[in-house]
Amino acid sequence: MRPLSNIAHDIKKDWKKVNYAAMPYLNAMLNMGSVNDTYWNDSGKSIVLYFLSNAVTWRGIVAKEIKAELRSMV
Repeated sequence: MRPLSNIAHDIKKDWKKVNYAAMPYLNAMLNMGSVNDTYWNDSGKSIVLYFLSNAVTWRGIVAKEIKAELRSMV
């Protein structure tokens, strides 16, 4: 599995106008290695799940692939 920070960089590269509600979770993932890490008081798993729930407007082939990758991690 790739580190969450690498995945987050790929998301930022592809998703030009990140949804404001997804941005805090994307920023958190930029500083994380895996879903087993914590960011402040939140688990990595919850951060990824919150990101996914707020990333419904991100579409396309890359979005579909990365969302599937994130789902497989949690």
